[in-house]
Order: sequence, then structure tokens, then C-alpha cells
Amino acid sequence: MLDFKLRKTMIFIEEISHDGGPVADTPRVRAAIIALVNNPFAGKYVEDIQPAMEVLKPLGLMMTDKLIDALGGKDGIDAYGKSALVGEAGELEHAALWHVPGGYVMRERLGEARAIVPSSKKVGGVGTAVDIPIAHINAAYVRGHFDAMEVRVPDGPKANEIMFALAMAKGPRIHSRLGGLELKDVIGEDGLR
Repeated sequence: MLDFKLRKTMIFIEEISHDGGPVADTPRVRAAIIALVNNPFAGKYVEDIQPAMEVLKPLGLMMTDKLIDALGGKDGIDAYGKSALVGEAGELEHAALWHVPGGYVMRERLGEARAIVPSSKKVGGVGTAVDIPIAHINAAYVRGHFDAMEVRVPDGPKANEIMFALAMAKGPRIHSRLGGLELKDVIGEDGLR
């Protein structure tokens, strides 16, 4: 039996009113949640790790629901991303286990989320930071939503742990003004435009 025993979760919330320019009428809100769990594959090579994605789905659901609650509900959430950081006794492929339980679950809970959930993954020691990439939930080419949120935990991941992370945001970057696909022009059929 695979045991991804949960040690703790943490939620990070940012409200951004300006970035050196005028104060926005509505602050941009970004939030992330992390979970530190035991890595049952740490210290050994296991050929078939794919079944672990199914085992991790309840964790993805719990984290997604907590993050949506922290943001006051799903109304207005229009960007997301995911990341995983594997402790030193694990391997990068253990971070890739988060693709389905992290990404697909967020898309399911948010409803009309057609764009791929951007992700990052790495191996690192206690206190290592990860950048969670963030992009629009329905149209990956909405340039004003390209972003990242850095998170780190002072006591993790330990060598035999994995830190799974999800991020969501409401609105584009503050002072976004670089053109490209605008929200008003999104068709949202294929997840790209």
C-alpha cells in the first residue's frame, strides 16, 4: 500500500494593489497551498509508480477545495498552476506524479477550465523555493496572466518527502500592458486562445 502520509499544509495569500504604478481599482489576489507528504519511493528505484497518481487524487481534491475557500469561492478565479518539490532521497519523476491529481482536479473543480495547468518540478533540500507558474484557465495565450508565485517551507521537504503545491489567482498582473491576447478576445474553445 502506498503511503503519502500528510505532515502539514500551508496556505499563502497575496493581495497586490500596485507594482510601482497607480493603485488598482481591484487588487490582484494570488494564493498557493502546499502539502508536505511522505515519499514512499524515497531511497529506491521503483519501476511502476503510475498507480500513485490515483492514490494522490484525494490530496489534490482537499488542497483544491482549501485553496478555493481561501480565495472566497471560485468566482473570479481565472488563473492557476502547480508545482512539486521532491526531497533529496527522491527523484524528479516523483514530482511528475502531481500532473493528474494536481492539474486535472483543479480543472474539474473550477469548471470551464480548458487550458493546460502550467507546472514546474524539481529536487531540492529543506527550505528550497519553487516557482509555481500561473496562466489563464481557459486560454493559455492570455499574456497578462503569465506569472509565477514563489513558495518555500522552512522545514521541508525532508529527504524522504514531497512538497506538492497548487496556485490560483484572480485577475491579470497589476499594470499588465504588454498586449497579446486580451481577456475580451478569448474564445476559450481549445485552451489556447
